Amino acid sequence: MMRRESRRCSARSAPWRCAMPRNGALLATFLAALLTAGCDYYYNDIPSPDAALNLVPWFDGMIRQPAVHPYQRANIPRNTVPGTVPITGGEADWFAEWGSRMASTATVDRLVNPLADMPASARGDTLYHTFCAVCHGNTGAGDGPVGPQVAALPLNTDRVRAFSDGYLYSYIRYGGFIMPSYGDRVRGNARWEIVNYVRRLQAVPAAAPGGAN
Repeated sequence: MMRRESRRCSARSAPWRCAMPRNGALLATFLAALLTAGCDYYYNDIPSPDAALNLVPWFDGMIRQPAVHPYQRANIPRNTVPGTVPITGGEADWFAEWGSRMASTATVDRLVNPLADMPASARGDTLYHTFCAVCHGNTGAGDGPVGPQVAALPLNTDRVRAFSDGYLYSYIRYGGFIMPSYGDRVRGNARWEIVNYVRRLQAVPAAAPGGAN
């Protein structure tokens, strides 16, 4: 009967067999520590080629680029000369006089409608229904969804028909006692197009009360 070879470590027969597992673990630990130290040295102590490249003035754009903060508007525009106007052109401001318009409407009545000879446009229709119809109604009768709650002024009355184009333009730009200003949302000729559309509504006879003919 053959005796099975013992796999148990025997210090007398083969002492090196017992030392192998223990020495292997120590070696693996040493190599791991060496690798970690090497990586740390490579990434933290050895200068990066990018750092050397950034010493050249025309290659430092990425590392020395100015920080831009969204919506930051300090000193904008800068160094503008007196009289500078937007590329779309300048526009006089008569808000101070408009604030006391009940005393005088001379300035607004002198405004000339550059689109006076043009019929109401599709753009005027769109602008009116976007910004005005919610209060003044589709026909200008002041019966829009919000109109009764804010006592919106009907636009198809003789009183409003007598307003000059410049007065209506100024009302759109600056607002009134109840109506807010739309000057920041409707600009330039877009206001005149709304004025022309209001004139078109005013040319339509108002419906008789109760729908009578």
